[in-house]
Amino acid sequence: MTVTQQRSTVAPGRRSRRAGRGQGIGARLLSVIVGLVLLGGAVWLQTLHMTEGEISDPLTYTGAKGEIVDARRFSLRLDSIVAAKSIQSSMTTIGTDGVFLIVNVSARSSLKPYHLAQPVLLTADGKRFDATDRVNNDLTMAMSWMQPDIWRSGRFFFEVPPSALPGAHVEFGLNEGFVVEPYQPEVEVDLGLDDEGARKLVASPQDVYSTDKK
Repeated sequence: MTVTQQRSTVAPGRRSRRAGRGQGIGARLLSVIVGLVLLGGAVWLQTLHMTEGEISDPLTYTGAKGEIVDARRFSLRLDSIVAAKSIQSSMTTIGTDGVFLIVNVSARSSLKPYHLAQPVLLTADGKRFDATDRVNNDLTMAMSWMQPDIWRSGRFFFEVPPSALPGAHVEFGLNEGFVVEPYQPEVEVDLGLDDEGARKLVASPQDVYSTDKK
């Protein structure tokens, strides 16, 4: 909004010029104050019309496999992906009608320790897959502290149909308990799998992926 400022014409003279200058400064200050009030009102009205989801939407930083993605509070690099028919943990082996996707990542924080939350796999057609709950959390990167400037490596596990892999992305965010903070950072990484790459990955999966591997 533009505020039109009208100035009075004052006859020449020292006292009149001083008065004119005082009136000009006062008008400019009033204009600034009015502008700030209008701006604050506009922000308040916009906030009223924002949904709860919009207020808590994260700030997303994107990258590709093998790249370091800096999300300010933490940095993450997706190092590799592996497909498997089954996963062995201690004395238990679990299978799947689809495919297990093991995502190996490295991460570090910027200022203080954080835990990564379990990630989400996003398909090209908009479906969302949570990391599988068939593998214990303590075997995943979610249980490792990210420390400032120290890289830690770990893995996450997904159980998906092979059709979910072409064009898929994985979202990584912070686990900060039950506190919902506006604009939390998240990293979204393109797995780099087109139709051919996904077919090759699924065509030769490991028969058994052991969680004992380092």
